[in-house]
Amino acid sequence: MNIQKITFGNGCFWCTEAIFETVKGVKKVTSGYMGGHTVNPTYKDVCTGKTGHAEVIDLEYDADELSFDELLLIFFKTHNPTTLNRQGNDVGTQYRSAIFYYNNEQKQQAEAMIKKLTDEKVFDRPIVTEVTPATAFYKAEDYHQNYFNNNQHNPYCAAVIQPKLHKFAKEFTEKIKPELL
Repeated sequence: MNIQKITFGNGCFWCTEAIFETVKGVKKVTSGYMGGHTVNPTYKDVCTGKTGHAEVIDLEYDADELSFDELLLIFFKTHNPTTLNRQGNDVGTQYRSAIFYYNNEQKQQAEAMIKKLTDEKVFDRPIVTEVTPATAFYKAEDYHQNYFNNNQHNPYCAAVIQPKLHKFAKEFTEKIKPELL
């Protein structure tokens, strides 16, 4: 296996985690916080918008099974990368669209994907996703981990996460782990 790492911020980490946990080649997804200035922030701290952190998922994936470009496409197609500091009803800098890269190759590929999607006019408005070096990752509290699978009857999960998963499954059926089909 060729295990690589990337950190994505694309709105509520509960939604993002639920999608990427189903992707073939993704080995581990951890919800947390990145991109801020507060050491060891809590969920309560991050929700104030004053820590500078984004809600993120830290991903480990097998690059022999799933390319970085495929991950980027899933990232861009499963949230709205044209809304600044907002995803749906979730508003604040903690919900910003961000790619936190770990090497120059990831940076270049992310920037190339943004250019490609822009040139192809995939979105009606400009992509505002920040592409920035990874900083300290702070794992979110345990109750945030595997949130959707542990709380499927929660109204937020039914109203927000489940429809995102259905949309993802329609467009990326071939990318879903076979045991989940």
